[in-house]
Amino acid sequence: MARERWDKKSAFIMAAIGSAIGLGNVWRFPYMAYSNGGGAFFIPYLIALITTGIPLLTLEYFLGIHFQKGPSEAFGFIKKRTNFIGWFSLAIAGMITFYYTVIMGWSWIYILKSFGVEWAGKEKTFLFNSVLNISSDVSILGGIQWPILLGNLLTWIAIFLIIFRGIKIVGKIVNWTVGLPWLMLLFLIIRGITLQGAANGLNYYLHPNFSKLLEPQVWLGAYGQIFFSLSLGFGIMIAYSSYLPKRSDINSNAWIVAFSNCATSFFAGFAVFSTLGFLAYSNSVPVDEVVGKGITLAFITFPTAIAKLPGGVFSQSLFGIMFFLMLLTLGIDSAFSLVEAIVTGLKDTFQIKRKNAALGVCIVGFIVGTIYTTNAGLYWLDIVDHWMNWGLIIVGLLEMILIGYFTNIDEVIRTIDGQSNIKLGKYWVYMIKYFSPIILIVVLLSNLISEFNEPYEGYPLWARMIGGWILLIGLFVISLFIGRKRKEQKIIKLEE
Repeated sequence: MARERWDKKSAFIMAAIGSAIGLGNVWRFPYMAYSNGGGAFFIPYLIALITTGIPLLTLEYFLGIHFQKGPSEAFGFIKKRTNFIGWFSLAIAGMITFYYTVIMGWSWIYILKSFGVEWAGKEKTFLFNSVLNISSDVSILGGIQWPILLGNLLTWIAIFLIIFRGIKIVGKIVNWTVGLPWLMLLFLIIRGITLQGAANGLNYYLHPNFSKLLEPQVWLGAYGQIFFSLSLGFGIMIAYSSYLPKRSDINSNAWIVAFSNCATSFFAGFAVFSTLGFLAYSNSVPVDEVVGKGITLAFITFPTAIAKLPGGVFSQSLFGIMFFLMLLTLGIDSAFSLVEAIVTGLKDTFQIKRKNAALGVCIVGFIVGTIYTTNAGLYWLDIVDHWMNWGLIIVGLLEMILIGYFTNIDEVIRTIDGQSNIKLGKYWVYMIKYFSPIILIVVLLSNLISEFNEPYEGYPLWARMIGGWILLIGLFVISLFIGRKRKEQKIIKLEE
């Protein structure tokens, strides 16, 4: 059977950009920059992009384009019994999708509640009590929050409708799911910089503190941000690129996607910190007293700022709808990319029809995700997310070791450069074989040391074991078992 194809190259690029651009661009990068030297943080960030982000992105594009298979099959063509790397990446992608869609469920609720700004004056209690109804401890699951469950269901239905008919439909959908968030981000930036106090907020974001560059954690933070924000290690980029013709340009696509993602992160900081500057001005406090990160920034700090906007309830409601609709579209774009990678793996290995694979993944995802809609859902979301990020780094490290030490890497780069307008040459070889693996090992060891010195967020050992170590190791063992199914694959030489 002939492999599906993107309608045109731009559809692939938009899909890859949509996968890379997600919630982290809005709620993680601006805070990372602010807390790690402001404008000075862009120096290690760009260095990380050039030395690790783009080389690993080109590697994943090469795997998909050259072998014309998704992650569950591509690795096995290089060396027998290495398909487990692809399955491990898909297992991690699945675990992340199962809770990521629940955050989209929160966004549905906030879009509805933006009409009339129902959270005004009680932003913190609105999130933790009204929306999450969070329990006092991770061990107390309590009941299901039905509005979140419904929002989660709507998200999974949207994902299924987007991907079940094939990659050509995905290519059409991404024009909206990528273009709409960019338009809304532009609106938020324009509105933000016109608010009183915006300049002070932007100064906190952009003012460089070069002394921070002497701190190793700042550099490790930059490499971690690049790794996660480009959707590396998920299997997404291998799956998406496998639907391109075999002689497609690799390097140019990687540079376009990487810089589009980074530019979006940079400009998202303007929307975030101009609004935080306004909030600080309204409360007559320094900006650093209102800065939040992650869920706190998106669902407490920003709603607080929205409720204080001039122009009355209409203006506040409009701003709220725009902000949470942006989060929803960013999140759904990343979520269906993760699901597409899993569906591609199931199709390639088990020859399951796309519609059946998509339906199965969506049903399983909705059922498993129910735990995150309980009263203790936020705790488990936080725990699982923390350890799945470890898994992504392990996948990236295994990818580079496989290519760097079990292939003729010089032949790999000749193949990549031979079909690309931009040439990477020996630089790529050194990054993949030496520099980037060392960086990822340092990041892993640094996180491991931190974990033993200070257990993550003070969660009890049993919770960290179940939602962390046992889950991560279990996924790895299952991936090894499934990978053995294809151990008889023929090794494909690069010249083939």
